[in-house]
Amino acid sequence: MAESTPLNKSAVARNVLGELLATCSTVPMTGFYRNGCCETGAHDQGVHVVCAQVTAEFLAYTKAQGNDLSTPNPAYGFPGLKPGDCWCLCAARWKEALDDGVAPRVKLAATHARALEYVSLDELKQHAAEV
Repeated sequence: MAESTPLNKSAVARNVLGELLATCSTVPMTGFYRNGCCETGAHDQGVHVVCAQVTAEFLAYTKAQGNDLSTPNPAYGFPGLKPGDCWCLCAARWKEALDDGVAPRVKLAATHARALEYVSLDELKQHAAEV
């Protein structure tokens, strides 16, 4: 049976600040579970927990890395991202972009605490968005 809700439904999702996890984006609809939040679970192998406000530079970067987030894919209901959109990114990809100097800004309130397994709170705070 496919998992359709976050792992451990009884647990309250927390952000990197220890607070309740805020919504990342509903336009476009994001999240591994397509519920607008950067929640994660057992089937989320990419750990899509960093709520990022993407830039043209990051979109070009991730496309070059083999993950095209800017081209629409109607078969999956994916509109394609444009600069300024917020999206739940894989924690490892955000860290990779950070190491390569192209990390997009993040919404701390909407970034899941599991992101701290990949990056430090200080690194995230240095890239905090004003949104």
